[in-house]
Amino acid sequence: MADIGLSAFSVFFMGSPSFLGHQRALEEGHGRSNCQTLFGMTAIPTDPYIRLMLDGAPTAAFDPLFFKTIATEGVLEPFQRLNGRVLIALDGTEHFCSRKIHCPRCSTRKRSDGGTEYFHAFLGASIVAPGHQQVLPLPPEFIAPQDGAEKQDCERNAAKRWLMRHGPTVAHRRPIFLGDDLFACQPIAAAVQQAGGNFLFTCKPTSHPTIAEYLDGAELEEHRTAAVARGKRTTTIYRWLSAVPMRDTKDALSVNWFSVEIQNNKGKRSYYNSFVTDLPVAAANVAELAACGRARWKIENETFNVLKTNGYNLEHNFGHGKETLASLLVVLNLLAFAFHTAARLAVPAWREAIVTRGARYRFFEHLRTVTAYVVFETWDHLLRSIAAAAIRPP
Repeated sequence: MADIGLSAFSVFFMGSPSFLGHQRALEEGHGRSNCQTLFGMTAIPTDPYIRLMLDGAPTAAFDPLFFKTIATEGVLEPFQRLNGRVLIALDGTEHFCSRKIHCPRCSTRKRSDGGTEYFHAFLGASIVAPGHQQVLPLPPEFIAPQDGAEKQDCERNAAKRWLMRHGPTVAHRRPIFLGDDLFACQPIAAAVQQAGGNFLFTCKPTSHPTIAEYLDGAELEEHRTAAVARGKRTTTIYRWLSAVPMRDTKDALSVNWFSVEIQNNKGKRSYYNSFVTDLPVAAANVAELAACGRARWKIENETFNVLKTNGYNLEHNFGHGKETLASLLVVLNLLAFAFHTAARLAVPAWREAIVTRGARYRFFEHLRTVTAYVVFETWDHLLRSIAAAAIRPP
């Protein structure tokens, strides 16, 4: 079973749907392949057999590898903010949609023409940081039909399950959970606190009438900063109000509200957003809190967008199966992305090979090409060959 899991993972890690086919050809000619030397496989199973054996396997089987990845020395430190804390952004996305292919784990929706659309979605969780180009994906929680549930599953329910399953695992990292306005509600905020974390959620006035009522006419504390970039002056205004009830109930959580507004040199607003948090807000930290809150967008730009458009082909149907195959392949795709990020941060030879090639996509072009023709002894052997632009066969 290890060879089956490694075979599926290797396809995503190498960014090559044909990787196993090339390695079978190498094995026929050389008696071994990069599957053995680089991934430690004993045999290369066929693609149909891989899909058959993976379908039905639990998606949580690979979860510990995500946390082992972020525990690698040198990986997590660049992401720490607010005195050594980590920011975990939550958001949902789809990865499959069809009107014909479906399975018991598909969600459904009706279209205007009366047809039924089947789709798969998951709640993603990524460690992000303002000013950092990379993200570290964590195990996903799939939005799928739940046993005994009358209503269709949703992002909020998936977020509660994620916090219940993985909250204790990341609690020692002192996480601050980020999310859009959908997550800025008392049940999610309470679930975050019960999991040992804090929250920093986008808060739209239109969806939080109680908070908007408290803000109306209130005397807000204010902090201003000015900056000049490329000859243009901007002014950033932070305003906040502490101890605001999250909703109009007796058991409402008390939260701290703050906003950030950016004005150009003519005083015209170019950006505005507001947030709620259970962290204290003051002039000394409101700017960093705002930067952390805005980093929520990185799960959409640096995670989902990269996975869908930059070679990972998240929305491609690598195999739907009848049970868990579609979801399991997404987990392996995310795990490959996590390993790539960790390698970029913690493995000098990997980083040197990317820098030498001049762009990430060129590095993967070399990776796919040379491993189709040459068997490498080790990863170090492979990476140094790419960096030196000279293949050195064993």
